[in-house]
Amino acid sequence: MRAELLIDERYILSGDTFVEIVIWRLPRPARGSMHRFKYRLALVEHGVCVLRYDNEAGKGGHRHVGDVEEPYDFSSPDALLADFWAEVDARRR
Repeated sequence: MRAELLIDERYILSGDTFVEIVIWRLPRPARGSMHRFKYRLALVEHGVCVLRYDNEAGKGGHRHVGDVEEPYDFSSPDALLADFWAEVDARRR
């Protein structure tokens, strides 16, 4: 099995604010992860990434809020999307 791109989307929320979501299904877990998904979800405001969920190789799941990085407990792509969008909505209120 080859890596399969599941989602590659960009949403413009306002003139200079957008969300980018990319999720892949991998043939085997990425280094540092227990699941077969590779992801990056980002909220960019005025050219600055203010929120990002990702699982770069060796680090496992985590999220960045501004300059702060903390662990993120991935359970499924649906939960990941729900958690990310809930945080985007809360930030934009």
